[in-house]
Amino acid sequence: MTVTIYHNPACGTSRNVLALIRNAGIAPAIIEYLKTPPSRTELFDLIVRMEVPVRSLLREKGTPFHELGLDNPALTDDALIDAMIAHPILINRPIVVTPLGVKLCRPSEVVLDILPTPQKGAFAKEDGEKIVDEAGKRIV
Repeated sequence: MTVTIYHNPACGTSRNVLALIRNAGIAPAIIEYLKTPPSRTELFDLIVRMEVPVRSLLREKGTPFHELGLDNPALTDDALIDAMIAHPILINRPIVVTPLGVKLCRPSEVVLDILPTPQKGAFAKEDGEKIVDEAGKRIV
């Protein structure tokens, strides 16, 4: 069973998702997408598998989103994908791929919907919010 996370170690949400995956006893494939960005084909495939609009995967905070005029509603999906390929920081994260599906895991507890194994114990996010109880049951 392969679980893959498109991860940014500087992102708290991404770190929380990685920790939740590991709390399920899974050693995921970790792709630091800023160092190793997906190809255009890979990115398009992820978007299709997530069944989300291309625009919903764009990240604004801490990116050149506004400088590139990506808030223009007339831009095509191809133009948006081109921008994400040219500037991987525009790809919102973390994206997780499991046998049960592909999701943009924001908020981090969304990953629990697609993990193929249950949580092994309690889990709290970096900010202290409890997500999983001692029995491995989802709280949030």
